[in-house]
Amino acid sequence: MNEHAPTRRHHRIARMIGRDPNESHRPATPLELLLDLTFVVAFAQAGSQMAHLLAEGHVGAALFGFAVATFAICWAWINYTWLASAYDNDDAVFRTATLVVMVGVLIVALGIPDVFHSVDEGVHLDNRVMVFGYIVMRAATLGLWVRAARHDPARRRTCMSYVTTTAIAQVGWVVMFIIDPPLSVVWIPLLLLVLFEMLGPVLAERQDAGTPWHPHHVAERYGLLVIITLGEIILGTITAISAVVDAQGWTVEAALVAVAGTALAFALWWVYFTMPSGEMLARHRERGFAWGYLHIILYGSLAAVGAGMHVGAYVIEHEAHVSATFAVLTTAVPVVVFLLTLFVVYSLLMHAVDRLHTVLFVGALVALAGAVWAVSMGLSFGTALLLVALSPVIVIIGYETVGHRHQAELIARDT
Repeated sequence: MNEHAPTRRHHRIARMIGRDPNESHRPATPLELLLDLTFVVAFAQAGSQMAHLLAEGHVGAALFGFAVATFAICWAWINYTWLASAYDNDDAVFRTATLVVMVGVLIVALGIPDVFHSVDEGVHLDNRVMVFGYIVMRAATLGLWVRAARHDPARRRTCMSYVTTTAIAQVGWVVMFIIDPPLSVVWIPLLLLVLFEMLGPVLAERQDAGTPWHPHHVAERYGLLVIITLGEIILGTITAISAVVDAQGWTVEAALVAVAGTALAFALWWVYFTMPSGEMLARHRERGFAWGYLHIILYGSLAAVGAGMHVGAYVIEHEAHVSATFAVLTTAVPVVVFLLTLFVVYSLLMHAVDRLHTVLFVGALVALAGAVWAVSMGLSFGTALLLVALSPVIVIIGYETVGHRHQAELIARDT
């Protein structure tokens, strides 16, 4: 018998008794990859709306709307991913529930423009469609948690804790929508609900032995979403190239934008995957919360880089009310946020702060400052973008020459 032959899927209803957290060769499933396609749409919506407001010079509205949208998108994905890592049995019920979640994500995506428009108007936060999308998603996830509680008695308290906190949080969002507080104070209930949402899994995982999530599977799933989010930078690059070609034709500037945008996405991918997430989470499952939650900022910063590329396109087409220097800042600042957050995530995951990484981070900041200086001195957007792309390259060179040995030493001392 061929040991590499695919396992047969049983076309029946199966019990949700929990997956083996030490299962070997646990990859992301085709169903999970299909689900991720809906998040591509959501990130594209958020990035497009942010770019439009930034190009108009409405920075405060752009940032607030993007923060709300990013948390909604990432939290929906996180909720499903950790549940699936622990309890995905790939039966008809789980597949159907995933379909419902996908519909909910698309509804959330449809509600993102309303969020940005309402914030820009400055009166209230219009999150009606987004809240409805969450209701759809959570109807499915709550059903799965209840099912897991019935089928997995050893973790019944954990599963029911997820049911309770998730349901309370969703009621809170509905109440907030009904009350409709003015925009000047809406951040108070918004912050409280976000904190309660993030507290829910912490409380649940302290019950019994917690859920049997798989560290390597979770690390792979997070990495795949990083790749999907990097697609926003590629999309922004194409938009910027098109703007250059429309304005100037096929020039050196178009080539600079093409090379710089692609190199930036590639370099950010390379930097992220220097982090040994799966290996360290397998050894220290308790580090999963900080690692997982801080990824919300990582995903948001990557999507924001793509939005910055869109702003550059608006400037090149003379359709923006901001300068070229501002356009470069809208790309450079998210890169700073990404590199800084990754530095923090890496340090928390490894439980150590490497001085070399600090030096590399400072070097990356110098390159980003050089990009802003270059465009302010009259150099082109493409030239400045090349300097932005250089910043993660500095980190890559440091890691590939010396840093990988430091990492190996830290891992060896941890054994």
